[in-house]
Order: sequence, then structure tokens, then C-alpha cells
Amino acid sequence: MMEDDVILKVENLSKQYRLGLVGTGTISHDLNRFLARIRGKEDPYLKIGESNDRSTKGTSEYVWALKDINFEVKRGEVLGIIGKNGAGKSTLLKILSKVTGPTTGAIKSRGRIASLLEVGTGFHPEMTGKENIFLNGAILGMTKKEIASKLDEIIEFSGCERYVETPVKRYSSGMKVRLAFAVAAFLEPDILVVDEVLAVGDAEFQKKAIGKMQDISSEGGRTVLFVSHDMAAIKSLCYKSIVLNNGSILFEGEVSKAIDKYLQSGIENSNDNTKIEFTSQKSTFIREISLKNHLNNSTKFIEMGQDLIIDLILFCSENKNDLKISVLIVSSSGEKIAAIRSHESTSQRFQSNNPIRKLNIRIKELNLMPKDYYLTFALAVNGNTIETKNEVIKFSVFENDVFNTGKIPKGNFINYYMSEWSIE
Repeated sequence: MMEDDVILKVENLSKQYRLGLVGTGTISHDLNRFLARIRGKEDPYLKIGESNDRSTKGTSEYVWALKDINFEVKRGEVLGIIGKNGAGKSTLLKILSKVTGPTTGAIKSRGRIASLLEVGTGFHPEMTGKENIFLNGAILGMTKKEIASKLDEIIEFSGCERYVETPVKRYSSGMKVRLAFAVAAFLEPDILVVDEVLAVGDAEFQKKAIGKMQDISSEGGRTVLFVSHDMAAIKSLCYKSIVLNNGSILFEGEVSKAIDKYLQSGIENSNDNTKIEFTSQKSTFIREISLKNHLNNSTKFIEMGQDLIIDLILFCSENKNDLKISVLIVSSSGEKIAAIRSHESTSQRFQSNNPIRKLNIRIKELNLMPKDYYLTFALAVNGNTIETKNEVIKFSVFENDVFNTGKIPKGNFINYYMSEWSIE
């Protein structure tokens, strides 16, 4: 029984897949399933299978993409769904959207569900943009009159007005996403399901799309299920979130706590490269690089405004009197953001009197916006660069209330800056 304000309820939802060849399995498997069904017994192959941990080699040919998922969403809520690749997010959304069926469990929902799962889903490539708007509307159960009343708004929001009479097969992936999102949002579904397909769009459209989803939930009282790896978007849009890991719910609750759980457990990257080791035949080289946060905990996730600590181990088989180390922060697009050099930051000269030299570098109060960044290292002796490690280790900056205003700095920028304002 669903409560009056609960619009979506998921009970004991599981999805099992068989690895390998397409199909249900061997003839014996199919026969056993058939015999169990006519006897009114449970599918015998539901009792075997392993969790969907892609980082390990399993022994069973059956895996649970989802296992015993339970949650409910109230009308007007925006639920964030986060987890690493392969955690089961897309499988869950496909079941909710009735693209595929569950192996066990039930979904109870009230109202119409509109889905935006993959680029161009539901579009006919030979039909024009305008024709596809009517096609998608009809699939959602809208009448032609209802679709026509929203047509101008959909086209304007998508920014594809010039191309609405052009077949969709000629659209770029970004244009398809724009049009698909506009259709899904403006035809007023009771539940809007959005996978991270929005990442295909440009920054301007992502901002518009997130604003539209906020309007849908706050003003329209409609429910949004939003999957993304963009923690800033999840935090700005959602109040509640669930964290999936290997097909099961690891955490459900307030979005900030969910993101903390997601990051702290190292879910995003099971091979958490906070430390990298090197070997070389050179007499002097960088042997090890490791990253820590301001609490001195090994991590590659740093919040805005916090310190980034780098522990560096040098190997020097010969005595060196003038070692200089440079650290470059590089954006994911290859843009050089900043250089931190030992000979500029301190008057101290680094010397090596023994083979192992440990250095600690603290980059204070990172004024970087939430994005992924890389570190490049250069080692010089007596003014000559003897080694360069280009973009060898990655770290991610996540949003933080650096101005203590209850708001996060926004915009597609690299840096933010503290400032003082006064009226004269």
C-alpha cells in the first residue's frame, strides 16, 4: 500500500544477467526453468550468482546487476543516484522506465514516467526534429493537441529551431540531447528519469537543464530521478540521494552525507591511485608520489579551499647540492593552471646526503573550482632538468562552502578568489 504522497516505490528489486552468449542459457537451463515454473516453484537459477563486482574475476556465469533494492520517492522530490561505473545505476533506471523487466521484486508508481537514458533514445533517425517531438509525445501518452500546445516552448528551449525540419540522423549528439531533454521535460511527466546523458551537452545547456529540473520539482510538484558523476550538479539539485555499489544500496539519505560516503569509500575508483611508485636507472629520480588532504589522510578527493599535501620521495645515489622540484597543476583539457616551485616558495636549498630523500609539499587553500586535475612533476639539479613526470597523478576538487554563505561558487571557471566589498 502506497502512502498518498509517495509516487514511486521500489520493493526487493533484483536483476540477474547471464554472462557470455546472448540468450537464457543452455537447453537444460531453459528446461529446468520451465519445469520449475509449471510446478509453481522459484526459478532455480535465482539462488546462484555473484554480486556485480567488475574488478574481480568471478566463478559463476550469473551476476546480480541489482540485488534487493528498496526505496521510495515522494511527489516533488529530486532523488540523486550515484555510484561508480557498473554499480547498477543505468540498470535501475531502465527497469524504472520499463525498458527491461526485473528478475524479482516490484515497482509501484503513480503517473507517467518520461526517460532520458541515452543519446537519441526513442528518436527515429529518418524523421525530422519536429516529427520526433510528436512521436515521443505520443509514446508518453500525450494527445496531438497537447504536444502542439508545447511545441514552441520545446523548440525554443532545445535551441534547435533552425534544424527542426532536418532529419535527426544529421544532428550532433549534443543537439539530440537538447531536443530529447526538452521533449521529456516540457511534456510534463509525473516522474522524469535522467541518466548522465546530460554530460554530452555543453556547459550552458547543462545549466539550463538543471534549472528546468529544479522548476519541474519545486513549481510543478513533479518527481525527478537524476543519475550523474557530477557531484556539484547532484548537490545543487538533490536533497536526498542513494549510493549504489555492486548492485546494492550502500547508503540512502541526505545528499551531502551520501556524497561523503561515496567519496570516503573510494567507490569512484576501485584502484585508488593516491600513491604512484617509479623505478629508473638514473642516479637521481622521483621514486614515489602520494597525495593527502588537509587531515593528512591519503586521498585524491580535495574540497575547495582545503590544502593539498604531496609527499615526494627522491632517490639520490650521489650527493646533490642543489635540488629543485616543480609541481604543475594541469586541467583535464591540458591547460596549465599553476606552478609551485621549491626555489620560489622557499629560500631553503634541498640537498641529498643519503640515497632516500623525503619531501613534504603543502599547497595551501586550493582556490580551484570543482573539476578533475592532474599533477606534473619536474626535477632539476644545478639548474638542469633531469626528469619530468607529465600528468602522472590525478586529483578531484569537490565543492565546498568556501565563502560561508550557504552557497557554492558557480560557473564553468577554473579558479575562485576571496574578495572584500565595501560601499563608500
